[in-house]
Amino acid sequence: MLKARKCVREMREYHSPLSAPATELRLDMNENTTGCSPRVLAKIRSLDAKLLALYPRREYGERLVADFLGINPSEAMLTNGADEGIDLLCRAYLDNNDELVLVVPTFGMYEVFSQGSAAKVARVAAGPEFGFPVDKVVDAITPRTRMIIICNPNNPTGTVIERADILRVLEAAPDAAVLVDEAYFEFYGKTMMDQIGKVPNLFIARTFSKVYGLAGLRLGVLAGATEQISVLKRMASPFNINAFAIECVAEALADRESVDAYVQQVSRTREWLRKQLEALGVKCWPSAANFILANFGASKNNVLTAMGQKGIALRDRPDCEGCIRITIGTQQEMERVVRELQQILAGKPEVQQVAG
Repeated sequence: MLKARKCVREMREYHSPLSAPATELRLDMNENTTGCSPRVLAKIRSLDAKLLALYPRREYGERLVADFLGINPSEAMLTNGADEGIDLLCRAYLDNNDELVLVVPTFGMYEVFSQGSAAKVARVAAGPEFGFPVDKVVDAITPRTRMIIICNPNNPTGTVIERADILRVLEAAPDAAVLVDEAYFEFYGKTMMDQIGKVPNLFIARTFSKVYGLAGLRLGVLAGATEQISVLKRMASPFNINAFAIECVAEALADRESVDAYVQQVSRTREWLRKQLEALGVKCWPSAANFILANFGASKNNVLTAMGQKGIALRDRPDCEGCIRITIGTQQEMERVVRELQQILAGKPEVQQVAG
C-alpha cells in the first residue's frame, strides 16, 4: 500500500479557524479590518487581462522590496505569504531528529512545518508575563539544534524580544538557522534587518498580510545572507508568486500614508480596548501588535460561543489557559466588542485574572 513518509503520516493537521457564514466581524485572524491601500485597489483595477496569460516575474518584485528594506536583491526572496518562507527554511535546514527551538506559546505553524522534516521540537516555556527567557533558550541549544525561530512581536502574546537577547541567541547558535519572524514589525518599529549581510545564520520574515491588508494575495518576503537565500531559491518554484501580487508591491510600499494611519489607529484603539477589558476584570498583556491577548478564565468558552452567536469571531488560544486573542479593528468595531462583552460577562461573574 502506498504510504507517505512516516513523519508526514504522524503530522497533526493545522486547522485555521473558519468563521461561521453568519460572521459579520472577523477578529480571529489578525487581518486588517480596514482593507488595503486605495492605491493597490486602483492598480488591480488597471491591470490588463494579458497579465494573467503570462508567467509572473518574481525578480521585479524582489528588487522593489529589497530596496525598500535597505538590503541587496540577492538577500531577498518573495514568498507565497510568510508561511512559504518558513516552510522552505524548515525543509532546507531541518533533517531527521534535528532540533527546532521555540519559546512557547507562539505561532503554531512553526511546529507544523518542522514536522514535515521529522525534526524534534525543543519547547522553552515563556517567562513571567510571557517574557523571553533568553538564558533558558541558550541552555536549550545543543549540537542537534539546527533552527531557532523567534516571533517578534510574538503571536499570540504581543510581547517583544529585546535586540540584545536576539543577538545573544545568534551568537550561541552559529550553526543553526535563526529566523526572526517580523510579521508584526510595523506595529513595533524595531527590526533586525540591519544585521542581514552581517550575521550569516540570520533570516527575517516579513508579510504583506497584516499592516498592508493583503492577506488574500499571499505575499511575504524572506531576507537572509546571499548564499543562504540562493539555496532557498533553488528549492522554491520560480513562479511561486502570482502576477497580481507582484504588480501591487510598488503601490503597497509607496502608500506610507495609509500604513502610518492604520498603525496609529491600531495603537490608539488597542490601548483603549485594554483599559476597557481591565475595567471588566479581564487581565490583558501589553501588546506591540494588531491584537491583544485577554484572559477570561472560566468564562472563555462561554465568551467565544456567545460572541460567535452575535456574529463576532474571536480566537481561542488553548495554549494559553483561559485566553482569547482579539484582533484590533476600528474604534467603532471595538466599541461593539466591548458592548457585547459587557452583556455576556454580566451573566458570568466568574471571570478570572490569571497571571501569565
